[in-house]
Amino acid sequence: VQLQASGGGLVQAGGSLRLACAVSGRIVRIDDVAWYCQPQGKQCELVASISSSATTNYADSVKGRFTISRDMAKNTVYLQMNDLKPEDTAVYYCNANLIYYGDYDDMVATYYWGQGTQVTVSS
Repeated sequence: VQLQASGGGLVQAGGSLRLACAVSGRIVRIDDVAWYCQPQGKQCELVASISSSATTNYADSVKGRFTISRDMAKNTVYLQMNDLKPEDTAVYYCNANLIYYGDYDDMVATYYWGQGTQVTVSS
């Protein structure tokens, strides 16, 4: 199983980015998926999450600016980030609560983390 995060980059304040978290492997089911951010020198924080039924949750700091969505057919979750601010600068990680087929075709439930993608917002 792999979680591939992409879409980060350098953008000016007020700009937009779209992050993608693509899940691949012998997946049985993907339940909740979340994006976390870790600003330099600070703790990792929940940014947004989406359930298998598309219920969403956002940190207060990003409400109205960020939108999380998922494409079930592509096993991909997106984070549309609009009106970016310098304080959004961080490494963004995706995390998925999923079930996959193990080496013996058993079903394994676990949380998986992606590798992180850097978002830098200049003022």
